[in-house]
Amino acid sequence: MVFDSLGRTALLTLAIAGVLLGGCGTLARATRVDEPTTPAEGSRLDTGLREGGATDGDAGAAPAVAQAQRAPQDASGNNEEVDEEYDPWEPFNERMFEFNRRLDRYILKPAAQVYNKIMPEPFQVLISNGFDNIRFVKRAANSMLQGKWNGAGREVARFLINSTLGIGGLFDAAKYWDIQKSREDFGQTLAVWGSGPGPYLVMPFLEPLTVRDGIGKAVDGAMDPLSYVLPFLWTGVGMSAGDLLNDRSLNLDLFQGFEESVIDMYSAVRNGYLRRREELIKE
Repeated sequence: MVFDSLGRTALLTLAIAGVLLGGCGTLARATRVDEPTTPAEGSRLDTGLREGGATDGDAGAAPAVAQAQRAPQDASGNNEEVDEEYDPWEPFNERMFEFNRRLDRYILKPAAQVYNKIMPEPFQVLISNGFDNIRFVKRAANSMLQGKWNGAGREVARFLINSTLGIGGLFDAAKYWDIQKSREDFGQTLAVWGSGPGPYLVMPFLEPLTVRDGIGKAVDGAMDPLSYVLPFLWTGVGMSAGDLLNDRSLNLDLFQGFEESVIDMYSAVRNGYLRRREELIKE
């Protein structure tokens, strides 16, 4: 009975943590780069990531933070693109954005700071690489759905190489053959098929997105191997929470700099997110 009670308490705690961390990480993930940051300068552990700090690992799109930071300066010279930002629910979105921002400030950021003290950055990158390797399925599948057979082939090759030579995906061994990751998802697939983005939307405990990308995330979630491998729902929630905490820790400095350099954070995140999605679709 004692063990059953402890087990139920642990599951409840894990579930609450997963939900809270999921909501807290919305801002960080909306502005982070696609690939994890490199280890701190001077680290001797080669994790298979490119040098140069928190930059996007694949060519063709600038980091979301950089896009968000330059969005206000670009607005006057690119009115056509700004006018296309469809945000009919802006009053609601702004309230939800502030709610998620407070969750990040008071829950996830302090947790990430503690985690950063305990877990050395090179090992954080290894963990991030492992999660990324497991989730190759959605990238390969969406590459095929978009007719990008080269991207699908690269994903399969990367998975095979990194799962073997990269020790279960902890190291990016495929980089030595210059096999780059594709960045396809079902939101982009819908766009390629002709679907419009729909309204911009911010919900509690979710990343900012468009209606199209929300549908895409649901389909991509069904492609996540972890949802089938892990036997219990809350185990999956815990894994996702751990991935999110690790991701937030890797981007502490990046997000801090973004907060300090932007006045209208809601507009900056919205502009940066929408422009970044457009660039990914056009790749």
